[in-house]
Amino acid sequence: MTLAFDVAVRAEAELGEGATWDPATGRLLWIDILGARVHTYDPATGRRTVRRTEQHVGAVKPRAGGGLVLNLRDGVGLIDPDDTFRWLHREPVAGRRGNDAAVAPDGSLLAGTMRYDEALGGGTLTRVTGDGAATVLLDDVTVSNGTGWSPDGRLMYYIDTPTRRVDVFDAGEDGTIGGRRPLAEIEEGAGFPDGLTVDADGCVWVALWDGGAVRRYTPDGELDRVIELPVPRVTCCAFGGPGLTDLYITTARVGLIAPHPLAGSLLVVPGAGKGVAQPAFAG
Repeated sequence: MTLAFDVAVRAEAELGEGATWDPATGRLLWIDILGARVHTYDPATGRRTVRRTEQHVGAVKPRAGGGLVLNLRDGVGLIDPDDTFRWLHREPVAGRRGNDAAVAPDGSLLAGTMRYDEALGGGTLTRVTGDGAATVLLDDVTVSNGTGWSPDGRLMYYIDTPTRRVDVFDAGEDGTIGGRRPLAEIEEGAGFPDGLTVDADGCVWVALWDGGAVRRYTPDGELDRVIELPVPRVTCCAFGGPGLTDLYITTARVGLIAPHPLAGSLLVVPGAGKGVAQPAFAG
């Protein structure tokens, strides 16, 4: 099967990331981490918005009651439906920032961090609930990245980028994780795993930083599909659109001497597959 991409939003995001479909508004949310901007895109109308944040923003997700939750440099913050900002869990650490995040089946946020210098073991993966309670799930992470769950919620997939692996955990109903083991490993020269999403068949789609592609792995860890892209720094992917059949892909231009004209743009592959509706943050 040959899957062709379109340009959803032509942009020059320094570090585009965090594609997330918001079914309540029919919009695609995404961010520019280093540009400190939250973007929205409505594919039905083409309307776009851009909001600047006061800190580098690693992820944005919709909230169950309206508004947004943000994984920021100094912790997790909320934008309320009236557009005001407040901190939910503030934990500043010098030299560290928030990176990718995901909403678990129970509505909690799994917020990743990393050091700006990417020092080994300098990051974490923390579970934050709607009341602001925080529990560190992983404390020896370098670049906390893609996180997602199997359709039945019993498995959690996770990427710590420098390991070159997609790992899988057993996920408990109480928010705990355990039994970590590798699902797939990205071979030398194919790039590094970044963001991920899980489709209705339980397959894991992985964006490849410096790999210029998105790969689909079966629940058994076998590679069964590759979407080649002209942009080397592919950062994240997520299903969106009315039927969750379109795969949105974020890209980056940071660190590239002669970036491709589409580097930093939001791309889309229509009819790529069938996604799973993602929960909103319960806070």
